[in-house]
Amino acid sequence: MKKTKTWIITGASRGFGLEISKAVLASGDKVTATVRSRPEELAAKLDHHSNLHVAILDINDELQAMQVAAETVEKSGSIDVLANNAGFGLLGGVEEVSDQEARRVYETNVFGLLKVTRAVLPHMRRQRSGHVINFSSVGGLTGSAGWGIYCSTKFAVEGITEALAQELAPLGIFATTVEPGYFRTNFLDGASLVRAENIIKDYAKTAGAMRETAAEVSYRQPGDPMKLAAAIVRLAASPKPPVHLPLGNDTLKHYREKSEAFEKEVAEWHDVITSTDHDDVAPNDREDS
Repeated sequence: MKKTKTWIITGASRGFGLEISKAVLASGDKVTATVRSRPEELAAKLDHHSNLHVAILDINDELQAMQVAAETVEKSGSIDVLANNAGFGLLGGVEEVSDQEARRVYETNVFGLLKVTRAVLPHMRRQRSGHVINFSSVGGLTGSAGWGIYCSTKFAVEGITEALAQELAPLGIFATTVEPGYFRTNFLDGASLVRAENIIKDYAKTAGAMRETAAEVSYRQPGDPMKLAAAIVRLAASPKPPVHLPLGNDTLKHYREKSEAFEKEVAEWHDVITSTDHDDVAPNDREDS
C-alpha cells in the first residue's frame, strides 16, 4: 500500500503552488498549503479537501515558519516533503536594478527559502527521512539578459541544493532542485513579477528587448503547469530522486546550449586553464595528464 505522505507547499495560492497542491491532494497525500493572507480563499480553491490544512506563512518570518512546521507535525505526525515554491521574478538589466530591488528578491527567493528549510529539517532529521524540493528555474542553469539578478537568486538555490543533497544523504533525506522553463502561469503578468523602475536606453536591445518579449509570451508559454504538478508528485514518489530535475523542452535546450558553449571555451582556453598549478603538483594529478 502507498504510504500517505505529508507535504508543506509554500506559495500555494496560485501558479505552480496551487497546481501542485491539487495534484498532491488527488494522489491521496496530505498538504499543508501556505499563503501570506486570505487562507479561506485557498481552502475554497482546493475544495476544502479533508487532507488539506491551509497555514498563514510569510517565508521571510522564520518564527512563523517554525510554527507552521511544528503545527504540521502535530496534525499529521511527520513532514515528508517540503516544496519550497514561493518566490517572485525581477525583470531588469543588472545595472538597472537598484540595491533595494535586488535585496528584496534575495530576501524571498534565497533567505526565505533558507528560513523555511531550517524550520523543517529538524523534523526530517528526527525522522531520518524526507525530501526537500527547491524550485529554481531555467534561469538557475543559465543567465539571460534582463533576468541577471533574478537568475543569480536561482543560481544560489542550485548551489544550496547541491550541497544540501550531500549533507542530507547520510541521514536518509533527499534534496532536489527543480528547474522549470517557461510555463503557462501568471508569472509574467505582474502577479509574481516585478520590473526594475530604472530603464537605461543603452540596454534597449538586451534587457529592453526582454521586457517586450516577456509581455508578448505571457500566457503563451509552452509548459503545462498541470503536467509539471504531476511530475513533482512523481518526483516525490521516487525511491532515488535526482538532485536536478529540469522541466520543459525549453529548459533542456538552454542547458545543452550552455554546456556546449562551456565545453567550447574550455577547449579554446585549455592551455591557460591547465597552466596555473604549482610546479610541484604531480603530473598524474593534473587534468591534462
